[in-house]
Amino acid sequence: MKAVSQIACLVALACAIAQPALSASQADADKLGKELTPAGAEKAGNKDGTIPAWTGEGAESTGWSYGKFRGDYFRYKNEKPLFVIDASNVDKYADKLAPGEIQLIKQNKGYSMPVYPTHRSCMLPDFVAANTKKNGSASTIGPDGWTMRGETLPGVPFPIPTSGIQAVWNHLTRYQGVAAEYPAALSFVSAKTPGDPGIEYRWTLQFYWPNGAKGENHPADGSLFQGLYFGYIQPAALAGQAAMQRFYFDKPTESYYYFTGQRRVRRMPAYDYDAPSIGFENQYQVDQQDVFFGAPDRFDWKIVGKKEMYVLYNDFAMFDFRKPMSEALQASYVNPAFRRYELHRVWIIEGTVKQGMRHSNPKRTLYLDEDSWLALGGEDYDAQGKIWKWKESAIAPAWELGGACVMPQTLMYDLTSGRYLADSLIFGTGKDYHYYQTPTLPNQNDSFFTSEGLARVSDR
Repeated sequence: MKAVSQIACLVALACAIAQPALSASQADADKLGKELTPAGAEKAGNKDGTIPAWTGEGAESTGWSYGKFRGDYFRYKNEKPLFVIDASNVDKYADKLAPGEIQLIKQNKGYSMPVYPTHRSCMLPDFVAANTKKNGSASTIGPDGWTMRGETLPGVPFPIPTSGIQAVWNHLTRYQGVAAEYPAALSFVSAKTPGDPGIEYRWTLQFYWPNGAKGENHPADGSLFQGLYFGYIQPAALAGQAAMQRFYFDKPTESYYYFTGQRRVRRMPAYDYDAPSIGFENQYQVDQQDVFFGAPDRFDWKIVGKKEMYVLYNDFAMFDFRKPMSEALQASYVNPAFRRYELHRVWIIEGTVKQGMRHSNPKRTLYLDEDSWLALGGEDYDAQGKIWKWKESAIAPAWELGGACVMPQTLMYDLTSGRYLADSLIFGTGKDYHYYQTPTLPNQNDSFFTSEGLARVSDR
C-alpha cells in the first residue's frame, strides 16, 4: 500500500497508510492519558512555546450558568491580540495558514486575522475519556472501507488514527452531549451585488445524538447516528417550511421536508451530500455544514500530515447573543473584532471522490483540531482543481458538557463569486445555544425525528 506523508509520524505514532481497516496498536493506545491527552493529542507543547502543553485545566472562571454570556466567564477574556495577519504580511505567516486562508486574505480587501495567545481549553468528561481509552485499539473500519466496527460511544472512536476515514469519524462522532437546541438562530448570505443588503434567515434547530448518552453505547447496524430538525421563521417566502433528517452510521440519510404551500410532508431522497440547501441561492451544500457533515462514504480519505495552524479558537465573541448582527457582519466578511485566532496543531485530511461516485467537489481538505477532533477549517475544490470555498468554524468549550468543545457556527467564503455565508449565528437574539448531557425536553428522543414527528409540529 502507498504510504502517506511522513509529516503524520509525530509523537511516535505509526505512519498512516491507505488501508482503513487497521487499528492502532495496543502500545500506542496505552499512551492515552500519558504522552497523549485523553483524546489522542500530543500533550507536549511545541518547541518555541507558542503552543503550550495540555494540562487538563479548563478555561472557565466560576459562576457561569445557562443564559449568561459565556465569554464573561472565559478566564482569558481580557487578552489582546499578539499581532494581526493581513495582506501586507500574509506571506510571512504562510507556513501556518491553510491555502484557503491565504487566498481569502489576498483577494478580499481589508480582511484580517487577529491572533491571540493559545489556550488548549477543550476537555472530555471522564466518561467520554474512559470510552475513548477502550476504543484505543478496539475500533476498526469495516470491510466496506468506511463504516465503523467495535466503537464505544460517547468517545473518540479512533484517538490514534491510522487512516483518513478514521480521523473523519472522530470529527463526525465528536461528543456534543445527547442533544442540542438552537431556540433562535440566524444565517446570512452576502449580496450578489455590492451595496445590496444580503439575505438574512431566522430559524430554529434541534439535534439528537442517542449515542451521546452517558454510559457505554455500542451502535447496532442500522441504528440512528443523529436526528436533526430545522424550521424556518424568516424570510416570509420560507416561513413555516421545515426539515427532519435521520442520519445513520451505515446507510443513506433519510430526509423529510414540510412544504407550506402543499401543507404536507414529503420525503426528499436526495437531500444530502452536495444537494443545495433549500433557500440559500446555491451557496450552501447540505454536507458543508460544520465544514463537513453527513455520510463520508463518497470520498477516499487520507491523512496528509499534521501542522501548526492559525484557527478560530476560544472564540466566545461569536457566541454573543447580546450583540446586534449588524455589528458582527460586514459586507464581505465577519468583523475581525468577533474573530479570535490561535495557533493549534491540526490533522490535515484530504478527501477525493471515489471512482464511480459523483460530487460537485471532487476534492476537499479538512483541518481537524488535535485536542477536540472538530473540523476547524477546510477547502472545497472545483472540477478544475481550484479552491472554490474556504470554510472555518469558531469553537469554544461548552461548560455544560464538562468543557467539551462545540462548533455551532460555520463561515463559508466563496472564492470564485466573492460572496460569503455565515451560518448558525445568535447575534441579537437574546438566546444562547443549549447543550444537554441527558435528555430533558419532550422532543429529545428517536420518535420525534421522523416524518410523523415533522407532521405533528408543522403548521397544517
